[in-house]
Amino acid sequence: MLPQRTPNRKIGAMNDPAIHAVLWDFGGVILSSPFEAFNRYEAAEGLPVDFIRSVNTANPDDNAWAKLERNDVSPQEFDELFAVESEGLGHRVPGRDVLALLSGEVRSEMVTALDRVIAAGYATACLTNNVVSDDTATQARPDVAAVMAKFDHVVESSKVGVRKPEPRFYEIACDLVGATPDRCVFLDDLGINLKPAKAMGMTTIKVGGADQAIGELEQVLGIPLR
Repeated sequence: MLPQRTPNRKIGAMNDPAIHAVLWDFGGVILSSPFEAFNRYEAAEGLPVDFIRSVNTANPDDNAWAKLERNDVSPQEFDELFAVESEGLGHRVPGRDVLALLSGEVRSEMVTALDRVIAAGYATACLTNNVVSDDTATQARPDVAAVMAKFDHVVESSKVGVRKPEPRFYEIACDLVGATPDRCVFLDDLGINLKPAKAMGMTTIKVGGADQAIGELEQVLGIPLR
């Protein structure tokens, strides 16, 4: 389990007392989007643009990807399951190839924004759909480990057994940060993940890029984040 940061609350430090916590997706928010790597792979393999995403969105609650993120199947089982599912949609893609494309680059400007949110006294949590590992991936990416250590809490689908966009995932996050949904802001790059959070009462920000997301978060919180 990733280490949890000890919260350092500053009484009166938060500019917007109505907001208690800022919740962050990781891949596509703190890290650059894996969709860019998917598109490069598709171009190299002669696949239709966004084909990998189309496989992941078919039967989204019970496909190979959903099962892997809930830790219902091993990476080895996912390799074959994804291959079969993708083949059924017209092109066979080994699941192991998809897993190799997931690592993105840390967006330094998003880390700066996170640091300023923490300094202002807000609770923070990382809400990530991920796959089970022996932590060697994190050890191989000290830049990723350093960012993860900043959050008060990290909610990982592979460890809690539910995943975004399942409502229970957000309930777990709210319990950890000690806030009702209406006192949370949630940043994610996927609308499907934001929809249930918004329905629960969260303020949501769809991340299309770092500048856009930071600007919207500055408006919500009323503090500079750059």
